[in-house]
Amino acid sequence: MCNQKEESLLASLAVRQRIEQLINVAQLYYMDGLNQEQIARKVGFSRSSVSRMLTEARERGIVHITIGHPLQRLVSLENELAKKYGLACVRVAQSYDDDIASTLVPQCAAQLLTENLKPDSLIVTSTGTPMAATIRALPVLDYPRAHVTQMLGSLASNNPLTDSSEICRMMAERLGCSYSLLPAPLVMHSASVARAVRSEKLIATAIALGNRADIAIVGVGAIRDGHSGRIFNSFEDAAIARQMQEAGVIGHICGHHIDAQGRHVRTPLCERTISIDFDHFRHIPLVIGVAWEQWRTNALHACLVGGLMSGLATNQGMAERLLSMD
Repeated sequence: MCNQKEESLLASLAVRQRIEQLINVAQLYYMDGLNQEQIARKVGFSRSSVSRMLTEARERGIVHITIGHPLQRLVSLENELAKKYGLACVRVAQSYDDDIASTLVPQCAAQLLTENLKPDSLIVTSTGTPMAATIRALPVLDYPRAHVTQMLGSLASNNPLTDSSEICRMMAERLGCSYSLLPAPLVMHSASVARAVRSEKLIATAIALGNRADIAIVGVGAIRDGHSGRIFNSFEDAAIARQMQEAGVIGHICGHHIDAQGRHVRTPLCERTISIDFDHFRHIPLVIGVAWEQWRTNALHACLVGGLMSGLATNQGMAERLLSMD
């Protein structure tokens, strides 16, 4: 019996001694930065023994290896967004601040665009500040066989946003390619005038071209204080705003209003808008959405659940909000 106790004690001491050796070797390697040859000389073991001890330390749970760089968290967010919303490509900028994101997110969007460009890509562009910032973030490229066209008509002359026609020209200049404009106002005075304008050969050709696009890059409009935002400022009165609220409109994309599920909501304003067709827009192979401001969260979520985007450039704050939503 005494012999059994002594053997058990000796075994316990041997285990403790082994663990102490493993801890010592692991500290020398992972904390002190010594290589295996240096450790072998220091502790009196062979280099192969040190290698086996480092492996054993990991297997015993003495060493836990984690990747702690901030980029790892961003990549994790990108993967989670892609999985949750069925996205083909995602870039998340490391920022919770909207002002910082206004620089970083367009850079992410420009990166997504350049990664997905083909020599003969047909690209449609939207309007607004995020689009202009994205185009400015693009490097100067050489895609002479590509083509850029407008997604929607031009803004009123008193609108402070960068217009879609200017964005179209800017992108074509960056890509070194040709472009086509949509020479019509965004919103006409009546639905009948809008129908007549759409039937004009030049306008119909430009819209048809946009409907066949391979890539779209778009911002997301959101209902705020009962109104659709600056691109519709000159056209949206109290009656239209009330109708949109009653219809459950939450935002707009490519000039078309949508509800919380991303479904098209036809309004009197929609009937007067000159833009590519909503159903054709839904079938563009790659639609890259660019958004980061918190007040756009619900509208962006609607676009994602409605399958209106297949790519997304956003910031960390927006990514985490989107992942928390049902």
